[in-house]
Order: sequence, then C-alpha cells, then structure tokens
Amino acid sequence: MSAGDAVAARLLDSLATIAPAQWDGLHDGRNPFLAHAFLHGLERHGCLRPDWGWTPHHLTLWRDEELIAAAPAYLKQNSHGEFVFDHAWAQAYAQHGLDYFPKWLAAVPYSPVTGPRLLARNDDDRRLLLQALAQLCERQGLSSVHVNFHRDDEDACFDGDWLQRIDVQYHWRNEPDAQGRRWRDFDAFLAALDHKHRKNIRQERAKVARAGVTYRVVDGDSASDEDLATMHGFYRNTFAEYGNHPALSLDFLRHLAREMPQALVLFLARRDGAAIAGAWCLRGGDTLYGRYWGADLALPGLHFETCYYQGIDYCLREGLSRFEPGAQGEHKIARGFLPAEVRSRHWLAHPGFGRALREWCRDEAASVRRYAATLAAHSPFKQAEASAAAAEPAP
Repeated sequence: MSAGDAVAARLLDSLATIAPAQWDGLHDGRNPFLAHAFLHGLERHGCLRPDWGWTPHHLTLWRDEELIAAAPAYLKQNSHGEFVFDHAWAQAYAQHGLDYFPKWLAAVPYSPVTGPRLLARNDDDRRLLLQALAQLCERQGLSSVHVNFHRDDEDACFDGDWLQRIDVQYHWRNEPDAQGRRWRDFDAFLAALDHKHRKNIRQERAKVARAGVTYRVVDGDSASDEDLATMHGFYRNTFAEYGNHPALSLDFLRHLAREMPQALVLFLARRDGAAIAGAWCLRGGDTLYGRYWGADLALPGLHFETCYYQGIDYCLREGLSRFEPGAQGEHKIARGFLPAEVRSRHWLAHPGFGRALREWCRDEAASVRRYAATLAAHSPFKQAEASAAAAEPAP
C-alpha cells in the first residue's frame, strides 16, 4: 500500500473497539460466523485466550475515517482449532532453527466453515487488504499469513505469492434440477437415493424411533436457559471423551441465543422425558451449519439422526439449500453428503520456504483431487442425480 492510496491500516486487539454496524456493513449477513456479534462474543465470553494460542489481531483499512475493508484475524502460537493442518510446516521451520510461531491467521476460530474472509465492498479493497496483510506480516516479524476457508469468489484477489491449499468436506445440497424442482420433504430426498442407501437410512431412523427418542428443535428465541445448559453439557462431554478442552463457554452459547436468536438452532433428543443428546447448529442465509454434538446415552443410530437427519429435515422444512455438518467424515457420503472442495491461502515471509512449499502444495492438491474423485464414485444417489450433483460447483 502506498501513501497515495490515502488508506490507513489499523490493527485491533478487540472487536469491542469497532461499532457492529461498521463491521457488519462489509458483508451481506448471510454467513453468521462473520457477524460482529459472533466474533466479539468469542472474545467477550472467554473462548479466545493467548495461552490457548489465540490473540485477536484484526486488520482494518480506513479511508477518510470510513471503514472500507477488514479481516477477522488472530496471532497464533499453535495450530489448534484451525482445521487446516500445517504441523509439518512448523516442524520444518523448527528443523532449520526458525520460528514458525507466532503466525497470523485470518479465519473464524474453531469453525471450518467456508465464508468471506476479505470483508470489503469491492475487489480493489480486498486486494489492498491482502497487500496490508503481507506488508504487516513482515513488519511485525511474523513467519506467515494464512487465510482459511475463504470463498471461491475471493480467489481472484490473491496474487501468485499466496500459496493455495485445498481439502475436502462433505455437504448436503438441495439444488434445483433442470426443471427447477427441489426435494420437498425427506421422502423426496430418499427417493433420489439408490435402494441400498435409502434402505439403510430408513433402518437407522427406525432404530432411533423404536428406542423411544423424540426431538425438539429450538432456536435462540425459544431455547430456555435449561436447554442451553443441557446442550453445553453434551458439548463438554464430547470434548472430554477425546481429552480435548471445550473452548466455547456456556456464556457464549447464551450470548448467541440473546444476540443472534434466529441463527442459533438446537436439535435436542429426548427419551422418557429427559434430554439424552443434542446438536448445536447455526443457520445462515441459505445454509445450516452443524458445529457440535454430544450425548449421555449410546444408542444405535442416535448420532446419525441427531447430527444429520434432523438437520436435513430442518433444511427441507425451512427451504435451505445447503447443510454443512462439519469437517471430515467419509461416513457422511452414505447419508447424502457429497465431497466439496474447500480452500485456503498462505503467504510466507521466508522466500526459501515459500518456494519449497509451493511444490508441496501443488502435490498435495493433486492428491486431494484424486481422493475427492474416488469419493465421488461412491455417491449414494441414483446415477442421474449423482452425475448432476458432481457437476455442481464447490460452495
């Protein structure tokens, strides 16, 4: 960025220092993870701490005191909670006596969800934002800048110095067919599947129903404090099972219910009058995002019903066209979630590492695309539907 741009860059250590209307004026509001209320809520309610590797370090660009661009960004002392795995990069730096951490990450904490990362009203200002990220990275003595899970329409803003990485997630899509028709209900969705997978899903749902499990679907407006505490308890149980720390606090969940009530969606499973499991989701403009789940009981099919089938049912009822249930999990394919490419970009201050990792990223991308093609061959949809779904662009 040159002085002639008349653009000033400012780094913010908290979103409390900027008005929500200014921040939210830079995006269309369809992705709840970019909302000031969501990101500031993480800071305000103890979900981000330096000793967990997260220090808010948001980049904003101003022209004549008008906010023209911003990136939610964090100084990272580790790679926890990012879902774009760069442990090998950190090890390579260490082997050469160099510090990989701290690095600078433009992303949404703990959320492997595709969405805008370069918040601006036009591509020129997005390019200024990327220039500022690279320049300030060098000026601050950081190893690198990483932009994780950006949208494909932001790709053109990155120049050749930004390395590209891709990965695969599994998304459910209810896109219109050639006649403009969508699935109207769960039976219509099942009818698009081949016999084997249709039968398996019906059997899984029947097992849960025979076990006496029913569901309540609540949003932030209808969720009681007991509902929120129960869901948070399930979330904590899941993390305890894997020996991980549950970073999202109950106060943060309460904050979402209060500040973003229409975005928060909980699927609470009940049996004999008591809650036994739950899934915690966020709703965007046309997409349901599955984030966390947990259970007090292990019942056949309970995980699939709570995390997948209830979400599909909800999307069909509410007219949502996509359901992104989270990262990883090949088992999702058999339940109607097809491979979708997700992307990230990386700028390294050390030119030697940049050159070496460029080839590494190229090889990785080729391997991921071969893997995705193999996965796509196992689509549960009838051949015509599977071919149409494979032709859909990545979200």
